[in-house]
Amino acid sequence: MTLLGQFALWAAFLIGLWSAGLAFLTRWQDRPELAAAVQRSAYAICIALLVAAFALWKGIFAHDFNIEYVASYTSRNLPEYYLVSAFWAGQKGSLLFWAVVLGIFGSLAQALTSSRFRDLLPYVAGITNLIVVFFIAVMLFGEHANPFERLSFTPPDGNGLNPQLQNPGMVVHPPMLYLGYISLTIPFAFAIAAMLARKLDAGWIIAMRKWAIMSWIFLSVGITIGMWWAYLELGWGGVWGWDPVENASFHPWLTLTAFLHSVMIQEKRGMLKRWNMTLVIGTFLLSIFGTFITRSGVIASVHSFTQSSVGYFFLAFLMVTAIVSFTLLYTRWDSLKPEAELESMVSRESAFLFNNLALVGIAFSVLWGTLFPIISEAVRGTKITVGPPFFNRVNIPLGLFLLFLTGVGPLIAWRKASVRNLQRQFIVPVAAGLVTFGVLFAMGLRGFYPLMSLGLAGFVLGTVAQEFWRGVRARMSMYGEHIFAALSRLVSRNRRRYGGYIVHVGIVAYFVAFVGLAFQEKVSVQMVPGQTEVVRSPYGHDIAFTYMGTSQYQSLNRLVSAATLQVTRDGKRLDDIVSEKRQHVDSFGRPTFEPSTEVGLHSDLREDIYVVYAGSPDGTERAQFSLIINPLVNWFWIGGVILVLGGVLAMWPGGPQIKTKRRAPVAQAGYGVPLREGAVKG
Repeated sequence: MTLLGQFALWAAFLIGLWSAGLAFLTRWQDRPELAAAVQRSAYAICIALLVAAFALWKGIFAHDFNIEYVASYTSRNLPEYYLVSAFWAGQKGSLLFWAVVLGIFGSLAQALTSSRFRDLLPYVAGITNLIVVFFIAVMLFGEHANPFERLSFTPPDGNGLNPQLQNPGMVVHPPMLYLGYISLTIPFAFAIAAMLARKLDAGWIIAMRKWAIMSWIFLSVGITIGMWWAYLELGWGGVWGWDPVENASFHPWLTLTAFLHSVMIQEKRGMLKRWNMTLVIGTFLLSIFGTFITRSGVIASVHSFTQSSVGYFFLAFLMVTAIVSFTLLYTRWDSLKPEAELESMVSRESAFLFNNLALVGIAFSVLWGTLFPIISEAVRGTKITVGPPFFNRVNIPLGLFLLFLTGVGPLIAWRKASVRNLQRQFIVPVAAGLVTFGVLFAMGLRGFYPLMSLGLAGFVLGTVAQEFWRGVRARMSMYGEHIFAALSRLVSRNRRRYGGYIVHVGIVAYFVAFVGLAFQEKVSVQMVPGQTEVVRSPYGHDIAFTYMGTSQYQSLNRLVSAATLQVTRDGKRLDDIVSEKRQHVDSFGRPTFEPSTEVGLHSDLREDIYVVYAGSPDGTERAQFSLIINPLVNWFWIGGVILVLGGVLAMWPGGPQIKTKRRAPVAQAGYGVPLREGAVKG
């Protein structure tokens, strides 16, 4: 199987080089058979890489420990669902996973793109194939990067999977982030293809728009599940620590979000063409930068692979791609002139522009903080790490400004808003924000940032509710539809717009959850069986923890010490929370990694009660615990679900128009309903 895998990698590598040569070095525009050959090469590469993936998976499930990668990341007693995730648990497997998925996406881009963009498709195939060639080259020529490398002997068992990776998040989080990173290649390929073909109208945006939204959805899912995984696995009680690898996944999400907003201005007004092209290129480069950070070892992180020369392959690729892409953009600069100018600072275009500046500002600050240790070491010879206080101090104000713009954007008219328009549009949302602020202040909430965050959250929800209600009311008036039928048809006629509004609700949920974490209560205690400790929750409740004792047992591939705490809230029993210390062992019962901790958790919409058992001193009954009360944490996960639902709705293919009997003829109002003759849209 390893020989088959090696052969498949070489076949994909050679086909990729050949097809890239055809795409960039020949006049395929005048020879349809060459263009077709370039496009078909994407399918051949995909098949070859799927064969390579099958070969590695066969080795993993057959416990072929003569394969170095299999011996390093699996063991005979590793549960089967973690055998699946072992494919991307290490550097070699993740490189192959990246190449395989890119091969699949490259072939899907050829198969699913409309034939009206046929002038771009050979270039798109050439670009995606060339990037696949890079990943295969890293595996074939990089030091210790080949997933099919064999050992000189066959050990009786493998090392197994790191305990921190033996979590359901490992099955979902890395693939989602990889899918987000990898699918960014398709928008990048269409952007470069448009410049090469000099097809710089909105066609390339239409061709790649759903790919961009899909990338954004994958990144959103990956980041949210990563937060959940870190919350449960690391035992620190937080969800986001501004770790360099966390930041690396956040960069492209921010710039891609900016692109998805600014591209609407290009489609509506023909503006920001140069900016959008720059954002697409920059987003792809940031995805490669994230891979470099993960694999080079130049920045310390709990997420990164060990230091490896493979990282410098990515650095070279990043630099070459940036030089070629921006040089090409420079040569097409004049062809990307805007078709219109900004007419007023009080317009939807202006709101989207400020939205972009806020998103890119956050991305730059996070990038600067991530790179600062490298820069400080190069300049001063001492690596200075930038911690959460810097990121919070810079990004909280920018985040609040962004939340404000989230509510403002839908309320302002295109081109130029009138005073009457502003008065009519802002009354309800502003009232919602002020009422939210006042109620929370009256309930005793204090602190500028928490009050401002939740007040702006009310403002945004007021905006979204108003937009939905006005659209529904208009359809009910024009068609006599029932409220639920009006809502369904309103959304189905403009899925992208209302999907975006749903995404905004998800963002509000994230802000609410972050406010909750600001009021975290945490204590560290030593307890003996029968002892009770009381922690005052941020809501004013007394949470009592009674230590019931510790039990030891063996489960699957680990030895477990489980400590049980009985928990009551204001005297009413809530739950028995169990936190564990785990010592993982191989199939011969030998310890394989340092002991790990599994947190205990009681969770509801109001707060999480979070327990970490840190162990017991030898020969004593005393146990060390961290007891944490986290308000509103579940709103992170609720917000993630809402975010994804909105994204899926926005990219869902449109169906046939719903035929309904109109009561009055006319122009489109923008709520999925016609506008009566003589009426003026605000």
